[in-house]
Amino acid sequence: MPHSSLRSLTAITAFGAYVPERVLTNHDLEQMVDTNDEWIFQRTGIKERRIAADDQFCSDMCFGAVRDLQLRYGVVLEDVDYIIVATTTPDTFFPSMSARVQAEFGIASCGAVDIQAACAGFVAALQMANGLLLSGVYHKILVIGAETLSKATDYTDRTTCILFGDGAGAALLERDDEGAFLASYSATNGEDGRHLYRSSLATTINGQPIQANGLIVQNGREVYKWAVTTVPKGIKMLLENSGYSVDEVDWFVPHSANMRIVESICERTGIPLERTLTSMAQYGNTSAASIPLALDLAIKDGRIANGDTVLLYGFGGGLTESALLLRWTL
Repeated sequence: MPHSSLRSLTAITAFGAYVPERVLTNHDLEQMVDTNDEWIFQRTGIKERRIAADDQFCSDMCFGAVRDLQLRYGVVLEDVDYIIVATTTPDTFFPSMSARVQAEFGIASCGAVDIQAACAGFVAALQMANGLLLSGVYHKILVIGAETLSKATDYTDRTTCILFGDGAGAALLERDDEGAFLASYSATNGEDGRHLYRSSLATTINGQPIQANGLIVQNGREVYKWAVTTVPKGIKMLLENSGYSVDEVDWFVPHSANMRIVESICERTGIPLERTLTSMAQYGNTSAASIPLALDLAIKDGRIANGDTVLLYGFGGGLTESALLLRWTL
């Protein structure tokens, strides 16, 4: 059942991000497939994306984001008691990326899990972290959304290779007496999951053959139809059930899938585009990393401020949605 009411003892107390150095522009892609800069930008809103080096992987994205968080906020991580990493592109299925982070930063007595909710992953991880903090058992949780999608992209497929990039964002969550997480929503349409997948061991989904090459496969038309009809309904349900209105949302941060989807969602919900934060122009579609990267851009240029009401909405592979309304506390 979708849900909107939310108890919270949680606040975000530090934030960080990382993207690799290599830039892949639309003009670079013109040399690789039959496409051009104007075509890509008009259909996606993407100008460039960051690509991990051959010897860089998801764990490196995580490490970079956490180091940035430490540098900018001067926080102590030794007492973190849980780590959650949202990713679809781990270096290894096990050890987990969260375990790699624990080892890299020498965090003792720490729980560590990876979750796989594709483009909804970062928000789903925030929701889970809030539940752990609310339990009273945990007090300080590190949440990371990280991807190296370039390593799972078919660069012969002009419809998907123009989309994806690499990067990571990290948030430190701590118990807070007032609670900054205001409302939550989740929903899944697993019946249509075949429209966006990355294969692993099986060669079928629900008995239907799939391309079992370990690369991202997307039916863009079907995913677009699902997103532009389902996400506006989810936003309406979350706001109505929580007692908030569109006018009370200072910033809307959807998954940066492509600009056409975001524009349609805004049009159908009445959320102004000028109050929408994305990361697609600079970084492309980075799945679980797209929402934290968009937040990071807005922190750095001063658009988002302490006390702002922010609506995060992740949606994608699954087909899964996770949304969170929160009061910004940085």
